[in-house]
Amino acid sequence: MCFRKKNSKRVSNYEKNLREKIAYDPETQYAVIRSSICTGEKVAGFKNRKNGQFTEVMVVRTSEDEARFKKIFELDEVKTEY
Repeated sequence: MCFRKKNSKRVSNYEKNLREKIAYDPETQYAVIRSSICTGEKVAGFKNRKNGQFTEVMVVRTSEDEARFKKIFELDEVKTEY
């Protein structure tokens, strides 16, 4: 049986791989949550400042998902666009 502390700073493999596979450059991109006004579906990702291209990272269903997105990419603030 494996026991872990609740507040352990261990990073899951999913989070580690996500951060390595998705390139985020704060100079050319900004973090954004796209929210549908019709369905309420939310998707977190990065938007290119020059051409507006959106790179989807993860679906956001709860506030914990948003906090996890911020934690993985070490973000303080995430804009929401509708």
